[in-house]
Amino acid sequence: MKFDTLTQAEILEKDLKVMDSTAAALCKDNNIPILVFNLNDPRNIIRAVEGQNIGTIVK
Repeated sequence: MKFDTLTQAEILEKDLKVMDSTAAALCKDNNIPILVFNLNDPRNIIRAVEGQNIGTIVK
């Protein structure tokens, strides 16, 4: 299931395994947004830099 946006609190509450829970908590405490996307396709890095909607924004 793909989410367009999530909050750091939702990641922690739902125990989603998109990233380390300590990192998610640090980003939450410091209001740092994160873009989570699939690195298996190397073109996704370019898409992310171009601002294309390729993953989930965690804010």
